[in-house]
Amino acid sequence: MKVRPFTPADLEAVVRLWNQTKRDTYTFIAVEQSRTVGEDRAFFQERILEHTAIWVAERDARIEGFLALRGSYLDRLYVRPDAQRRGVGAALLLHAMALAPDGLELHTHQRNTRARAFYEKHGLVPVRFGLSPPPECEPDVEYHWRPGRV
Repeated sequence: MKVRPFTPADLEAVVRLWNQTKRDTYTFIAVEQSRTVGEDRAFFQERILEHTAIWVAERDARIEGFLALRGSYLDRLYVRPDAQRRGVGAALLLHAMALAPDGLELHTHQRNTRARAFYEKHGLVPVRFGLSPPPECEPDVEYHWRPGRV
């Protein structure tokens, strides 16, 4: 598996992976369950692609996951459901740590227990509990990683 920069040719595979993973993970967020691939594509192009640096994890010419960074803020980290627990997320997170050697910050939903366990296993620490912005308005948790804590 390799982690490489996103290219325009990756757009459709990444958007479909993102849509599929959100449907699998966010069973507790109705708005995410209802989003179409087309809606996610438009959001990705307008809000994610324009404001973050994106990398993909690729194995055997198949994109298994992606990471979007905005400075030291880990804006997105998604792994295809059938590729989870196979080192893809760890490879992406380690790549993000290398790109932000002074530390990382991120938010995830409190009910996303798989993500929370993953981040805590890799040395991220919960620092604040709150509420995600609309339309979700779901309890969230802010995590920080600082070098030397892993």
